[in-house]
Amino acid sequence: MLRKEEEKMMAKRKIKLLTTVALNDDLPGRKLKRGEVGTVVEVLAPDVYEVEFCDEDGQTYAELALRGDQLIPLHNQGESLKIVA
Repeated sequence: MLRKEEEKMMAKRKIKLLTTVALNDDLPGRKLKRGEVGTVVEVLAPDVYEVEFCDEDGQTYAELALRGDQLIPLHNQGESLKIVA
């Protein structure tokens, strides 16, 4: 039940170009884990985004297209942020 509420809340947040996002689930085929942080570098279609994941040196280690429901936007442009764990 809590997961559904979280998904509804995240659906209300608009993901835009250069939004910082976190993965909502593991992507074992890409060796990415839930919570890894990336940046939206392209809006490919409604609710589809190209996301780049970089290491602490700024080197890209993954870049792929993801649906909005696979992402949690982290920057909120001044609005209060509520995270449901």
